[in-house]
Amino acid sequence: MILENIKYGRMRHLTLIDPEKNYSGDIEEILDRIDKAGTDGILVGGSTGTNQTNVDITVRKIKEHTKKPVILFPSHPGAVSLNADAILYLSLLNSESLDYVIGYQVLSSRLLKKTRMEVISVAYLVFEPGMTVGRVGKAKLIGRSDWETALSYANAAELIGFQAIYMEAGSGAAQSIDPDVVRKVTEDVTVPVIVGGGIRDADTAKSMMEAGAASIVTGTIGEQDPAKLVEIVRTIKG
Repeated sequence: MILENIKYGRMRHLTLIDPEKNYSGDIEEILDRIDKAGTDGILVGGSTGTNQTNVDITVRKIKEHTKKPVILFPSHPGAVSLNADAILYLSLLNSESLDYVIGYQVLSSRLLKKTRMEVISVAYLVFEPGMTVGRVGKAKLIGRSDWETALSYANAAELIGFQAIYMEAGSGAAQSIDPDVVRKVTEDVTVPVIVGGGIRDADTAKSMMEAGAASIVTGTIGEQDPAKLVEIVRTIKG
């Protein structure tokens, strides 16, 4: 199971691919780079421009060119492909819109209940600067160093019964979450913590793993600087 692989350190690095940017073009080269870098799995999703068609095309193309597990990272109920291996069933806990906390989950629940995909319930927390996901998700952003607020959300998530926690600063963020925030959270919860946003170099990625993150997510670095992606993956895998 993908959740168990994340929890027990067998999926330390995940690459995010945005269907809006890649589905209509030739992504074989990007997938080849990702594969060679040694990523453990591929997330498919984006904050804008995703729909059932481009998500499904992207998932199919990925599965044609790699054996890495494909995991959906949906922004809304329509961004789902039943050809994926798993889905992060996200609840954006610090959103001011109930749609992102529970509304979209209700709309997709009956479909996902019947699917063969692994459904992983994930508490999603967005930190400053938030970028597009913070704006679209109407997030009440958590300060990048505000471990007390982050820990309160994380404790609530664990008590409610979420299987994992995803903390991110937003795709394209200039800075990642403060590693000390990650440490405070991972020391106090038993569910795996995934961290993304603003992780652009091996040192930052290493600091997140040393702080207790179960898995690191990177996105555009795989397209812009393949050599740096290789360095990041090698560093966090030791």
